[in-house]
Amino acid sequence: CGAIAQTYADAAREAGAEVRQTNLGDLQFDPVLWQGYRHIQELEPDLVAAQAAIHWAEHLVFVYPNWWGSMPALLKGFLDRVFLPGFAFKYRPNSPFWDRLLAGRNAHLFVTMDTPPWYYRWFFHQPGHEQMRHAILGFSGVKPIKITEFGPVRHASLRQREKWLAQVKKLATSNARRV
Repeated sequence: CGAIAQTYADAAREAGAEVRQTNLGDLQFDPVLWQGYRHIQELEPDLVAAQAAIHWAEHLVFVYPNWWGSMPALLKGFLDRVFLPGFAFKYRPNSPFWDRLLAGRNAHLFVTMDTPPWYYRWFFHQPGHEQMRHAILGFSGVKPIKITEFGPVRHASLRQREKWLAQVKKLATSNARRV
């Protein structure tokens, strides 16, 4: 995932895009939304900066491994803490509907997995992809959302990994904008 993220960022910059890169492992924040939306806990400075970067971006890129059919817990905690009411969405008074506050952005997900992608699609029905596409990003107004899968990674040869990185570079070049 690190190689994919860096390859994408470097290629996008080379193509003229402005890039703000966030590595969740480097951030200092509590990933638990302790009281749900009843009481929004104060955002740590790293999360305030992440919200500013998301608000600034036209194109969001997420690179992560698929663990147990979905995203890692740290990414889920990040989304729980950052994609808050008033930032990502806003419920309408006396209505079951909401406003999508991140509309106007699109996203590309790069997901690594040890499961063959065809198996993940046909037998598991892509629960992690559906969650990101519809329940998180789509709910917030981000669209379209493209997903590129790489797998199985565990036994991939150096040649296969290089092919994947070449694919990432090509995709980054075609999406040159504020990332």
